[in-house]
Amino acid sequence: MKHVTIIAEAGVNHNGSIVLAKQLVDKAVEAGADYIKFQTFKAANLVTKSAQQAEYQKKNVCSSKNGQYQMLKQLELSHEDHLELIDYCKQKGIRFFSTTFDFDSIEFLDSLHLNLWKIPSGEITNYPYIKQIAKKQGDVILSTGMSTFEDIQNAIKVLLQWGKTKDQITILHCNTEYPTPFEDVNLLAMQSIAKQFGTKVGYSDHTCGIEVPIAAVALGASVIEKHFTLDRNMPGPDHKASLEPDELKAMVMAIRNIEKALGCPEKKVSDSERKNITIARKSIVANKNIKKGEPFTEENITVKRPGTGISPMRWNEILGMKAIRDFKEDELIEI
Repeated sequence: MKHVTIIAEAGVNHNGSIVLAKQLVDKAVEAGADYIKFQTFKAANLVTKSAQQAEYQKKNVCSSKNGQYQMLKQLELSHEDHLELIDYCKQKGIRFFSTTFDFDSIEFLDSLHLNLWKIPSGEITNYPYIKQIAKKQGDVILSTGMSTFEDIQNAIKVLLQWGKTKDQITILHCNTEYPTPFEDVNLLAMQSIAKQFGTKVGYSDHTCGIEVPIAAVALGASVIEKHFTLDRNMPGPDHKASLEPDELKAMVMAIRNIEKALGCPEKKVSDSERKNITIARKSIVANKNIKKGEPFTEENITVKRPGTGISPMRWNEILGMKAIRDFKEDELIEI
């Protein structure tokens, strides 16, 4: 059975608090996620001090007038916080990793030997950043919000040129709007990505609700990433487009059910339904009393349940044969 990797994206929904970060770990564990993912950055390395917030950030952050730098500065996790969270995740039995946004943070995460890298959508055109990650040990998950096939191709080219192989790369279809309108999801593009680039594919979701990531699994996603929060009403850039803990748990449960339901490409009789074949299918039976030696005709035979007798697929073969004995109405025909 296929196992979809489910990443509970805590991101910056800890609001800069290690206490809240640990509570997010607890909720990800309760939901049954495979990974919990945070974000590793230094605001000074990520944005200029004059960078403005995105429209969705202005709506969701109480101090929107301060710009991106001030907002992000409050959401940094220190190196000590990372070590504390990694240890806490080990205690709780969930895997930790993080998206990195700057060169110093790449080196810091590399020192932690996590062996899994996440390239966010905003860095897909950042050549030196992608090059630096490509040289590191481990697999790469590449998000593709705001991207074209050409953007993806160029990023893949850099990864392959500087050390990665295709089997180390998973491309996540994504839309970078928080929340994403359903009409902008374009989920079928995920299958086109798989066909075009020959890599594993997945989906990073920013819609409201859990329907789209579940659909993505049915369409072949091997990785699902979804933001979650302790409370959507908390101030912060990503809370409004995040699942609350009960919703995250429901999504994980639904995905695990879809995994089971996908099965294999072969059409076959399942063990659970085998017992119902003779009950649901039909057999050729006498439509009226038939005397021995009388030929079977369209008038004196018919088709009824159960399916323990001669299959109706042999109808033309049976027509014209002579009865080997007397048959009463509704009796299964024998030859």
